[in-house]
Amino acid sequence: MIEHKYALFGLFFAFHNRLQATGDSFYEEITCKQFFLMACMNLFSDEPPTMNDLAKTMGCSRQNVKQIVKSLENKGFLQISRNENDKRKQQIFMTEKAFSMAEKYRKKETEFMDMLFSGISDEEIDSTYSVISKIENNLKSYGGNKNE
Repeated sequence: MIEHKYALFGLFFAFHNRLQATGDSFYEEITCKQFFLMACMNLFSDEPPTMNDLAKTMGCSRQNVKQIVKSLENKGFLQISRNENDKRKQQIFMTEKAFSMAEKYRKKETEFMDMLFSGISDEEIDSTYSVISKIENNLKSYGGNKNE
């Protein structure tokens, strides 16, 4: 079992590299990390997120998020605005251009997800999600994520 733990640890890195390379070739307009940031924005339905909110959700530094947001803002996909009630707070909004791009790729994304999970049962997906969530919580409690 110990060997499987080390193999899985290595597989996480290989998987990340393959996923990022595939994602970077998937979209014409944005990178995989930029897509991930915009996907994370969809988790904030009550109030548009701040850079700190996104950093915590994405598991990376605020500086990394700021760099991605600025790039997406320059491309016209995001807009940064001050909160009306708290001027210190900058919130991030998706623009119409971002929503149009999402619509453009909706079918292709569905086909990709179908291919990615082909031959994998719902039970296996649920189990994998549960295990990886536990590993993520272990990393957070270890202190590997300074944004938590």
